[in-house]
Amino acid sequence: MTSSHVPLIERFRERLPFAPGDPLITLQEGSTPLLIAPLLSERLGATVRLKLEGANPTGSFKDRGMTCAVSAAVRDGAKAVICASTGNTAASAAAYAARAGITCAVIVPAGKIAQGKMAQTLIHGARVISLEGNFDQALKLVRELTDTHPIVLVNSVNEFRIEGQKTAAFEVHEDLDGELELLCIPVGNAGNITAYWRGFREVGAAPRLFGFQAEGAAPLVRGHPVEHPETVASAIRIGNPVRWEDAMAATTESRGAIRSVSDVEILAAYRLLASKEGIFCEPASAASVAGLLKYGADGASQIVCVLTGRGLKDPETAIANNDGKVIRCVPELGPIEEAVLGDP
Repeated sequence: MTSSHVPLIERFRERLPFAPGDPLITLQEGSTPLLIAPLLSERLGATVRLKLEGANPTGSFKDRGMTCAVSAAVRDGAKAVICASTGNTAASAAAYAARAGITCAVIVPAGKIAQGKMAQTLIHGARVISLEGNFDQALKLVRELTDTHPIVLVNSVNEFRIEGQKTAAFEVHEDLDGELELLCIPVGNAGNITAYWRGFREVGAAPRLFGFQAEGAAPLVRGHPVEHPETVASAIRIGNPVRWEDAMAATTESRGAIRSVSDVEILAAYRLLASKEGIFCEPASAASVAGLLKYGADGASQIVCVLTGRGLKDPETAIANNDGKVIRCVPELGPIEEAVLGDP
């Protein structure tokens, strides 16, 4: 069995808090591609690679942590899991709970979850609660709920989530033979940047970590919570990250930084990745590339941008923000020739 077909917990068991014989709830996550980006490399004067986390089973990096969180919950006898979510955590929790045969409930901000993610969460059978509030309020409520009920919280406050997500750093380190100098990553609830730094430290690596938040949801940049976060990048529309201190420690210790990018810059990077690199990611993923383009390589020659989720997660944004158009045509050769060969 090749590494690409080995469940994440089995592949990295010696570095994860699981023993042989523990129940394993897996969809064969991890082992995602690390792809060179020719256009970005040319622009930056460095070798830029894209870590395609959208290749995970439910289409986002969340599956790395969720296989660990749900496996641990089942090991401990849990019958239900719950999370607050802007979408990807909900989809992942719902899928892994379905695989485990346990109940899943998710609380999402009303009107703030992309339809692709909502579709996933519903089809996997989760109980979806649409909250008249934002993600930070939802997380506060689920934390209170799990304090008084036997339900396992699977947001990134759960240590098993961080343990699973750190495996992406192992893969990058392996693939580049330890030569990575700079990692660019979107930052929302800040669990992922925390996990990458934990993973790099465990293998004795210390690349600089540059985290990027959307300007309208940039509490780590501003230095205080944002009460009403707003950004087109719904996956990082979070005003009070649960891993705040860990994320700041990761960037300080790695000699990196947390910076912000505008929605205009995020969408420009989103379109560039799709039209020039052939990679369709969700808007939040493009924050890593937007940040690299805005702030530069900072002298690094080996760079990885983490693309956290696939583009089909958020079809509405793709349709609303593109340079192409659908050409309507009658079923006749002449008009078809004009449509195919004419000026766009």
